[in-house]
Amino acid sequence: MTSWTPASIPDLTGKSAVVTGANSGIGLPTALELARHGARVVVAARSAEKGGAAVETIRREVPSAQVEYARLDLADLASVREFAAGVGDVDLLINNAGIGMISRQETKDGFEMQFGTNHLGHFALTGLLLPKLLVRPGARVVTVSSDAHVVGRLDFDNLDLERGYGRLSAYARSKLANLLFTLELQRRAEKAGAGLISAASHPGTTATNIVKLGPLQPLFGLLFKSPEKGAHPSLYAATSPAIRGGEFVGPKLKILTPSESARSEELARRLWDVSTELTGVRFKEIAYS
Repeated sequence: MTSWTPASIPDLTGKSAVVTGANSGIGLPTALELARHGARVVVAARSAEKGGAAVETIRREVPSAQVEYARLDLADLASVREFAAGVGDVDLLINNAGIGMISRQETKDGFEMQFGTNHLGHFALTGLLLPKLLVRPGARVVTVSSDAHVVGRLDFDNLDLERGYGRLSAYARSKLANLLFTLELQRRAEKAGAGLISAASHPGTTATNIVKLGPLQPLFGLLFKSPEKGAHPSLYAATSPAIRGGEFVGPKLKILTPSESARSEELARRLWDVSTELTGVRFKEIAYS
């Protein structure tokens, strides 16, 4: 365990950060702390109303904050492309947004919603922003995963989960994909000689709206950690000088060991190839020759 707190974050003046899903949950305190320490922050979210409210919250806390809202719907690849085209410099990309344990739905492009949003949307966004990241010294990509990835399974013959859909199993699959992507991105960056750091985080059980409990939602908030504390692993992964590429930061800032499946290079490469085919986004700057 480290004595790190958000106060330990170094001066980020001159750096630009994109935080997906920064309108609520752990995304909002993540964006807030990055702005508090001098970064220019883009609050990326679907809803202009909620995104705008998050910007105002940050500005109330940090009157000098350089923060703006930009629309991003990770369940719509056209929206991902439009967002990426409109973003300026990017030093830090926090792939934070996520949905969990919903009934089976599909994205605008026809993908199973949890896999399409949590993994494919972020895969496409990272690839589209990669040229901007690679020209920034010390650039990092932090992707939020979960310990649920341990029970995740990938069936490439049933990626849309038209057979055997389960709310939790679909979520776990998307979180496994997040870790496979994190580790493969790091491997490719290293092989290409790029200075990019790709890391993952697991917030622990946090009182956010990713789980819908109806009238029991207030009880959820009493039993589990606050979004502010849940944001610590992401913030540490994004800013600590101690972080190394491919590390998975968990609660109490412990470096976690991903499951055997998540560490499989063969599985990661297959997922990468399938994700490239499905999204049309090619990481040509770090492609294997």
